[in-house]
Amino acid sequence: MTPEEMAAASGNASWMLMSAALVLLMTPALALFYGGMSRQKSALNMMLMSFGSLGVVGVIYVLWGWSMSYGTQSIAGIVSNPFEFFGLKDSITDEAGNYIAGSSGYANIIDIGFQLTFAVITVAIISGSLANRVKFSTWLVFTALWVTFSYFPMAHMVWGGGLLSHAENSIASWLFGTVTEDGETVAAVAPIDFAGGTVVHINAGVAGLVLALIIGKSYGFMKGEDKPHNLPLVMLGAALLWFGWFGFNGGSAFAADGLAGLAWVNTTAATCAAMLGWLMVERFRDGHNTSLGAASGVVAGLVTITPAAGSFNPVTSIIAGFIGGILAAFGVAMKYRFKFDDSLDVVGLHLVAGMWGTIACGLLAEDAGLFTGGGTDGFKLLIVQISIALFAAIFCAIVTAIIGLALKAIMGWRITDEDEQAGIDSTHHRESAYNYDNDSSAEESAAKMAP
Repeated sequence: MTPEEMAAASGNASWMLMSAALVLLMTPALALFYGGMSRQKSALNMMLMSFGSLGVVGVIYVLWGWSMSYGTQSIAGIVSNPFEFFGLKDSITDEAGNYIAGSSGYANIIDIGFQLTFAVITVAIISGSLANRVKFSTWLVFTALWVTFSYFPMAHMVWGGGLLSHAENSIASWLFGTVTEDGETVAAVAPIDFAGGTVVHINAGVAGLVLALIIGKSYGFMKGEDKPHNLPLVMLGAALLWFGWFGFNGGSAFAADGLAGLAWVNTTAATCAAMLGWLMVERFRDGHNTSLGAASGVVAGLVTITPAAGSFNPVTSIIAGFIGGILAAFGVAMKYRFKFDDSLDVVGLHLVAGMWGTIACGLLAEDAGLFTGGGTDGFKLLIVQISIALFAAIFCAIVTAIIGLALKAIMGWRITDEDEQAGIDSTHHRESAYNYDNDSSAEESAAKMAP
């Protein structure tokens, strides 16, 4: 390796370590976002669900998650052998004790850490559809099963050379044939998922919808009792999610280069536009704007641009983000029309915006989309994007339904109605986000001391 190559590898390694830290921050940020949106008496439970997913997935990813996602022993293009790199064996150093280089030139262990954080945040997103009403123990078991049987296979299919990738034996290759590039046979029309439209957002959004249907409505659904209890906390969480998302999207360039810079700018442009789109819907539909709408618009824009951050230009990012904000704003309202209790808007924010962002790649990808110079190949790309989005949704729905129904029969999902009304924080965790007793005692003491 030349000195120039060594310097580049060192710079890229630094950027990827920083990106991994940014994505890791997104899970506590999501905890703040969800905690503020939830009921006052279940805020801690909601935040604990995010932290619980961090604990479970962080362990499982080291043991078999990396192997199932990025192992070389693929099983039918769906998942890789969990025992090939179990416990990260043969993934960190070689026989001589030197760090194994990953595909981007820096140490492979850095990529492992980066991908671990994606798995964590994906599972944590799902918890938003279950607020106020589920057993924490069942949630932890679900986390372990779902990340194993839904997330790891999806990561392998999209990013590990499986069915939803550009590989020779993939859906894209079956649809429109293959070509030879650099001696490798790949799909003639390669699907686009830069940072997780299918793997993260469609996956989590579908899981949230399926679980909401399986578990049922909370007692306060559509009764005015499920309003966000702390909107400043919601906005802080959204701001930190936006900050962490630069690692999510910028880090998916796997180098400190122009592509990372493009992803950064595209992420910003799309998010700003989506917030404006959501606020516009609020203004015309409701007659006023809200801080919750602004925060939700931010998340909708981040989700929309995730699969496309490396394939759009800043102008098409604005277009996609603006439409994504509008679609998500209407998507959130679907739970009231169809009466399913997606407590904290996982379906509207992640499934709707994730679907749109994935499909929009077929319309707006630079020099490749149907509306951006792709021509006939642009139409083919659109078909590929729709196909992978639908396949991902169906796969996740089936896996989640099996896991969700099995846990409902074996462990049970719901806490009692009495515990739900009293508040899951106090009944199941024996704590409260707000110390009412101390406040009351302080007020009584002050009253006694007053002349």
